Amino acid sequence: MDPYGDHNRKVISPLDMKPVESPLEMKPVEKLATESVQEQESPPETTGDDNKRMESDPTLVEHLTDLRKQLIKSAVVFVVFFIGVFATVNLWFPVVTRGHELIVLGPMEVVVFYMSISTALAFGLSLPFLCHFLWQFVKPGLKPKERQFLSLYSPVMFFLFLVGLAFGYFVVNPLSYRFLISLGAMNFKVMVSAQEYAKFLLMTTMPIGLLFELPIVAMFLAAIGILTADTLRKVRKWSYLILAVVSALITPPDFVSQLIVLIPMILLYETSIFIVLYMERRNVAVNH
Repeated sequence: MDPYGDHNRKVISPLDMKPVESPLEMKPVEKLATESVQEQESPPETTGDDNKRMESDPTLVEHLTDLRKQLIKSAVVFVVFFIGVFATVNLWFPVVTRGHELIVLGPMEVVVFYMSISTALAFGLSLPFLCHFLWQFVKPGLKPKERQFLSLYSPVMFFLFLVGLAFGYFVVNPLSYRFLISLGAMNFKVMVSAQEYAKFLLMTTMPIGLLFELPIVAMFLAAIGILTADTLRKVRKWSYLILAVVSALITPPDFVSQLIVLIPMILLYETSIFIVLYMERRNVAVNH
């Protein structure tokens, strides 16, 4: 036999066999590395709900941008009113001083007096605009019930603030001023400086305007379910004590001024109880 009889065979040894392609053939290393890089670079697929959520939720940067915008508009409005009030100082000066004879202890005290009163008047005139800008900022983050409450009672809040200012200007300020001046005139020659008078005027008007917001605060807390009429009744004694302390802090140190402020505060507190009770009864009637 010819030992080389198999030389015509195509496959002589196992080493000459062609590799069989398997469906589970492993991919080359370069191809695997390329696919892994592409998977890392490609963003994860998002569903329609995720896209809506991302579009509806504003980012922190957008919140800060909106806040900065509202603050800039508020500052511009305040500066405009301040310049207008300061430029017309001779018009409102008799209204503020009420004809009282005031003295100045130095040239800078005149500037301090004009600046203090102009700032207070500009703040009061620009307050509706400031509240509107603040409302535009906080409105998207409020619940529907809170949004409805503030939109309905914002004019009432501003009206009560004006009523408090008027009460302080026409009642508390003149009565307490006459009482203190007459008390000092018994033993002293009273000379009131312009700076001290400005402090006294602001102390007897601005805080009282804020205190007149008590019914609106009570209504808001009742509307969101934090405060009830029973709670106001239970803490009535402690509330009277707190109101007495507050009236003593915001008024001159005399009993007459404190009593003049305390009596309206007590009446407002009792009014708040009736308002909250009315809201509770109305909610019960609507639910049934």
